[in-house]
This record gives sequence, C-alpha cells and structure tokens, in this order.
Amino acid sequence: MAPDAEQTAERLSTLLHRVGFHETDAMGIVHHANYLKYFEDARVVWLDEHDRGYGHYMALGLHFAVTRVEADYAQSARFDDRLEVTTWMEWVRGASLRMGYRIERDGDTLVTGATEHAAVNDEGRVRRIPKEDRARLAGGTGA
Repeated sequence: MAPDAEQTAERLSTLLHRVGFHETDAMGIVHHANYLKYFEDARVVWLDEHDRGYGHYMALGLHFAVTRVEADYAQSARFDDRLEVTTWMEWVRGASLRMGYRIERDGDTLVTGATEHAAVNDEGRVRRIPKEDRARLAGGTGA
C-alpha cells in the first residue's frame, strides 16, 4: 500500500518512533498489536499537521470510531529499532474516512495498512462530518 499518485508530500505525515522493550514479545520482536498503536499515533499527528487536530472534533462532539483495520506484515521490528510511520488520507465521505499507513526501518517497509473510521457522536450514533471539515480533510481549504 502506498499513497496514490495524487498524494503529495504536503499531505503526508511521518511519525518517528523508537521501539521500547515493553513493546516486544517473548521472541524479541514487536508484538503485532503494537503496529495498530503506531497507526493511531500517526493518525493523530496527521490531523495535527493537516487539519485542526482531534480535539477540534471532540469539541464538536464527534469521534472517529474504527470500523475496519488492515495490516500487512512484511518484516518484524525489534527492540530499539527506529521506525518511520507515514500516514495519509485515502478518502473522506459524508460520515467516514480512510487513512493509509506505511511503517519503515532504514528504508525497508515493515508493515502497510489502513484504517476506516465512522464519525460518531458522544452516544455512538453515526453523524456526518461537517462539510467544511470534510473539505479540509480531503485536501481543500474548508469554508
């Protein structure tokens, strides 16, 4: 998985992460579930850099509930590895969005993946993402 041809560096975010010992399993490799945490951390950074931050949506009473996760594991990370977690927006719809991810170590791809999210209110009911927010998330300026 990679950003599509239309993606530009201005719409990518890269989070640097140093693997801690507590993130590894008995074999000394990063436990598979931790990659999902890296996705989440990178998603928050992307919102900070390309939108208004997750707090903006919380103030509106909106949250992005995960509805789907994809992860393709090519290589394992280990304790003390320096990882680069790159993320981008794949699409935004009325009440949902999809983010893509690539985790690399020294230029080698370890994991690729994606998450899909439904916008929900504080009670968990699906709600549309406001039009100006959708435009900004999709790469427009918003209103």
